[in-house]
Amino acid sequence: MSSASENTLFGMGNPLLDISAVVDKDFLDKYGLKPNDQILAENHHKALFDEIVQRNKVEYHAGGSTQNSVKIAQWMIQNPHKVATFFGCIGVDQFGQILKQKAEEAHVDAHYYEQSQEPTGTCAACITGDNRSLVANLAAANCYKKEKHLDLDGNWELVKKAKVYYIAGFFLTVSPESILKVAKHASENNKIFGLNLSAPFISQFFKEPLMQVLPYVDILFGNETEAATFASVLGFGTEDIAEIAKKAQNLPKENAKRQRIVVFTQGKDDTVATVGDKVTMFPVLDIDQNDIVDTNGAGDAFVGGFLSAQVQEQPLEECIRAGHYAANVIIRRVGCTFPEKPNYQ
Repeated sequence: MSSASENTLFGMGNPLLDISAVVDKDFLDKYGLKPNDQILAENHHKALFDEIVQRNKVEYHAGGSTQNSVKIAQWMIQNPHKVATFFGCIGVDQFGQILKQKAEEAHVDAHYYEQSQEPTGTCAACITGDNRSLVANLAAANCYKKEKHLDLDGNWELVKKAKVYYIAGFFLTVSPESILKVAKHASENNKIFGLNLSAPFISQFFKEPLMQVLPYVDILFGNETEAATFASVLGFGTEDIAEIAKKAQNLPKENAKRQRIVVFTQGKDDTVATVGDKVTMFPVLDIDQNDIVDTNGAGDAFVGGFLSAQVQEQPLEECIRAGHYAANVIIRRVGCTFPEKPNYQ
């Protein structure tokens, strides 16, 4: 039995139904996609969603970055159920029903804001070899409203119950005011607030809301590409990942009781993390290239594993070890899916 209790972990983000299929280079070229990227769908991508569904062997999985992470955290912890609370917006439709059912099966305490203006969001994962190009059609996920959901007494009580908070940077495009309310609550009550850089476009095009939230961030996550973009947007003047981690750690912070932790993953290369005033490299678990099925969700899984240890107040090294384990499991499978139980000691 873990030391975590119900609703200790709080996540808020874009609940999406992942639609994954193996495609070829022609498909990527047709829609102007890079093999390994994540973007928001524009008008010329609309046909992509219809086309990918027509292709052979489409898999549907409950997704969305933050929801993936809290689901993995719950899986790592196993018992009790409902350690994680999740908020986000869905549509009143079949995909929305699937998301509700999948959240329940994963024992996540999901409280969705449901509206009928927009359909439930989807994310097309276009897989070529080891690469995955993600195209998110936020739709309903984009309709989250602070005053219609987060501010409601019953919902805010769930927020207050948590000790650790995590939101992917993707949500900065939807409801920065919701993120700020949660982040300030965490900071004022000396709780832990984690944020992910999520994708290069967040630092590039949503720098203003990102920098508004950053002073409240206790743990900043990202991968090497996101870290490099963040550094260039902020004019750090370095491409060295350890230097970037250090500079990000030293950006202004509201709650001085907690030193900011910065954790950057680099695929198969060492994970870089600030430990106190030093930057340390943590090697990932070895894996045979042939065992890698799908790297989609590896970053989300890392965060999920990390958070599962964090809510149990484990030291940073343990959090990273749990993150590496979860990511290692996820990349052997299609989508952000996992076996019934973790084999983790």
